[in-house]
Amino acid sequence: MVTTIQISDDLLNKLQAIKMHAKESYENIIWDLIEDSRELSEETKKIILDYEKEIKTNGFKNFKTLEQVKKELGF
Repeated sequence: MVTTIQISDDLLNKLQAIKMHAKESYENIIWDLIEDSRELSEETKKIILDYEKEIKTNGFKNFKTLEQVKKELGF
């Protein structure tokens, strides 16, 4: 179902400022905001913990810098 909502000019201006590109819909912006506000999934928490353990154990030697990745990809 499609519906119309009322928002203030101030909120409209803030939503317009968040747009990644001119044709991005307000619905997409709102969905992104909702997603950002949700708690991390259990799977994501586990991945983060695994990376934290890796860093504590081996430091950053198993990770690449942005510059290294750019070079490998030819940028």
